[in-house]
Amino acid sequence: MSLPLDGIRVLDLSRLLPGGFCSLLLADFGADVLKVEDTGMGDYIRWSPPYYEGAHDTAKSALFLSLNRNKRSIRLDLKNERGREALLRLIAQHDVVLESFRPGVLDRLGVGYERMREVNPGIVYCAISGYGQDGPKRDASGHDMNYLGLIGLLGLTGELGGEPVQAAGQIADLGGGALMAAFGIMAALRERDGDGTPAHPGSGEGQMVDVSMADGALSWLAMVAGAYFADGVVPRRGELPLAGSLICYRPYECEDGWVTLGALEPKFWQAWCRGVGHEELVAAQFERPGSAAHEQVKKIFLTRSRAQWEEFASKHDCCLEPVLELDEALESPLVRERGMVVEFDQPGAEKPVRQLGIPVKLARTPGEHARLPGPALGEHTEQVLLAAGYTQEEVDELLQSGAAAGPAESLQSVTFRA
Repeated sequence: MSLPLDGIRVLDLSRLLPGGFCSLLLADFGADVLKVEDTGMGDYIRWSPPYYEGAHDTAKSALFLSLNRNKRSIRLDLKNERGREALLRLIAQHDVVLESFRPGVLDRLGVGYERMREVNPGIVYCAISGYGQDGPKRDASGHDMNYLGLIGLLGLTGELGGEPVQAAGQIADLGGGALMAAFGIMAALRERDGDGTPAHPGSGEGQMVDVSMADGALSWLAMVAGAYFADGVVPRRGELPLAGSLICYRPYECEDGWVTLGALEPKFWQAWCRGVGHEELVAAQFERPGSAAHEQVKKIFLTRSRAQWEEFASKHDCCLEPVLELDEALESPLVRERGMVVEFDQPGAEKPVRQLGIPVKLARTPGEHARLPGPALGEHTEQVLLAAGYTQEEVDELLQSGAAAGPAESLQSVTFRA
């Protein structure tokens, strides 16, 4: 069975999380993703513990493998003219370029978007950056928390009067960067290729996809910003209806842990109140934390364990669920039966690699998580260059000159490259 993105060829020049997760989504659905790494250490995440012992030194990191299954790897020195020539030859044969450098880096090297367009007018060039390809923060460094702080999301997260609370997941990196980039790439490919009908033949031209993680994360506040634009009331931390200001929509401590109550609709709140035998609380649904009703609700939750509240929720439809630790969540029936924990064999590893599965389920053409193991650094350099039209003699010359590099044997055999 063919995969939905069979035939789409992607050059991934990015490192770490946002670009890696974006190209992972494309790879799991069949895109041919080639990591273009430097001739030093490559993608830094390769060296992050913990490790799957027995696997190749450059492909044993659990963090690296979690983002880089179904991909291949080539090493090129883009500061070397012949390395840049090799990149441009590959660009002529690919559909998509994905990068996450600071704006202008590839332009300064002579292989920016305009140069790529010269060799392949159909190239879709996606640049993920913190603050976008233009604007006052274009050249600033940053990480997930910085972006969330600047766009107001971090400041709105937490309890009234308390400190801003960092989320355990990287909202800007993934939700604002990786997902937006994947969507932008698919939209640009659709515009280029059309739908195969005379009415929509496609332009045949690629374009730049400018993804700012700050922009993307700000879009998560669509309703919050919409309300502010309408009424002019500035929301504060702990005062948003969906972020802590309603007693019907909060986490609550119970006898042996925590549960979540999401009883926004009156029918759910009424089901909870009547289930616990406190009809008088029905009218208090939208009261604020700190009220007498809130104190009463807190005391009620403390009278039962998580398991007892789960049993309660099975009998009373009130949007109540336990707060699980990660190990509990990964072993839960929900995660297991939805196929969200998968395994594959990494060459040499002493045990199967376990990681998260594919979150989007297509009925006819589902993705495949185990087409290829995670690539060793530069594992496919020679293969890729030969397929690009270089002769064996030319490939040998590229390797000897340092314009390209083959497989790295271990951490000791590589050096850091900025």
